[in-house]
Amino acid sequence: MKSELAPQKMRVRAAIRARLAAMTPEQRARKSSRARALLKEQKLWHEAVTVLFYAPLHDELDVWPLVLEGLEAGKRIALPRFNSATGTYLPALIKDPHCDIVIGKLGIREPRPDCKPAPSTAIDLVLVPGVAFDLQGHRLGRGKGYYDRLLRVVSGIKCGVAFDEQLVPHLPVAPHDYRLDCIVTPTRWITVCAD
Repeated sequence: MKSELAPQKMRVRAAIRARLAAMTPEQRARKSSRARALLKEQKLWHEAVTVLFYAPLHDELDVWPLVLEGLEAGKRIALPRFNSATGTYLPALIKDPHCDIVIGKLGIREPRPDCKPAPSTAIDLVLVPGVAFDLQGHRLGRGKGYYDRLLRVVSGIKCGVAFDEQLVPHLPVAPHDYRLDCIVTPTRWITVCAD
């Protein structure tokens, strides 16, 4: 099955990346701001005590301003940190995004090695990046499986974060692909219904 899905996933990634590349930096910033505002309207944001963020790459929706807002509101903020011994990401807490962040092994911002690990069972909300999402809560990542493995070990509501350009009707999915609980875009809040 994996060999059958790989070309399909590659085609979806290429199509979505082309859509994202067509967006200007101003469009990205404006749409990111709208998505953050919509997320902040949600009850789950207000009730979450510990939130696992992601450090956005250049083509991902920018949730970073919410890190500081969350800290100022008294939330515990975590980010994935690469564990080279296991080749996986695990959550670690930050207190100051200006001091507690380093560039990790894979070139992604992550908590410094001395930042305290966040208990995987204590996370209330996980903000999840991806290349593409469908309305059934499926997510297509970059192809390495790091986030799928992380999502399997952390508790909390898993919320996909995406530009509307990243939504597709259906994604090719494999058994190991993780299903999300909800998705936020600049224009939509999607609650995924269980089958």
